Amino acid sequence: MTTEVESAAAPASGRLAARDRRRRRSPQAAAVARLAGMLVSPTLLVLGLVVVYPIIAALRQSLFTEGQGVDAEGFVIEGEQFAGLGNYAEVFTGPAAARFWNAMWNTTFFTTTTVVLEAALGVAMALIMHRAFRGRGLVRASVLVPWAIPTAVSALLWRWIFASDGVVNAMLGTQVLWSADGGPAKLAVIVAEVWKTAPFVGLLVLAGLQVIPRDVFEAARVDGASAWQRFAHITLPLVRPALLVAVLFRMLDSLRMFDLPFVLIGQQKESVETLSMLAWQEATNVRYGAAAAYATIMFCYVAVVAFAFVKLLGADLLGEARSQVRTARRNRKAVA
Repeated sequence: MTTEVESAAAPASGRLAARDRRRRRSPQAAAVARLAGMLVSPTLLVLGLVVVYPIIAALRQSLFTEGQGVDAEGFVIEGEQFAGLGNYAEVFTGPAAARFWNAMWNTTFFTTTTVVLEAALGVAMALIMHRAFRGRGLVRASVLVPWAIPTAVSALLWRWIFASDGVVNAMLGTQVLWSADGGPAKLAVIVAEVWKTAPFVGLLVLAGLQVIPRDVFEAARVDGASAWQRFAHITLPLVRPALLVAVLFRMLDSLRMFDLPFVLIGQQKESVETLSMLAWQEATNVRYGAAAAYATIMFCYVAVVAFAFVKLLGADLLGEARSQVRTARRNRKAVA
């Protein structure tokens, strides 16, 4: 009887002791929480000033129109006038709807095309730079040059290359108007964008390659795996976290493309006009309500794409990579 009472009282005493420990730790935990809040508050304040406030201000501005108008009694009114969702209705179904959908298509097309090409070229560049060869440091430094050049300067450089009497036409032996409106203009923007930003993807993938243990590749080589099998089953899965981070950054940057097509091709060119260029054009014409509506739509588009990308492809990337490394090491030990 005494044994049963003691065994029943043991869990209760354990729970009470755990509760007492939590109570004793609570002042220290509260102090740590207060310190963390104090350290993070400046960053949150800056983010609120430079991110949250402009978003709220743009959303408010998109609900108003500017300029002169006539009220129901025939009197002229000036200044801001509340329009509700009128600016958004004009964007989607008004006279400018065709231009908006064209800009939306151009933005999506440039993002998809350039990111795919940059991912492929970036992985190839990372694999080359990861190999041990003479002059590897010089190659890695030279890869940084296109990415380090400001986008406007890069666009001017490629504008000279794609000129009617430029290098590209001299090499092709023809006269293609690359800076005019149409398919050649799209191709010129894609080439210039991929040349500039593929090194960024390559550097991030190279950082991912350098943390992969060499014994994993050695074990696969001893087991008779070919170069393609090592790449498909070891390199690509283990470098996937770094590659997805690079692709995500590039997608968010490409969706906001403005300066490259603006400088390389010019404004109001139907084939290369993007959402950012459209918003800038409306703001230049002092239609701030419509410009804010375009900017808000672009923000929502970028946010949805980023959220979908992270939810579909970016779940527990680091944990998956670590588990793959552990699995490869266990397989190597089992074979040994």
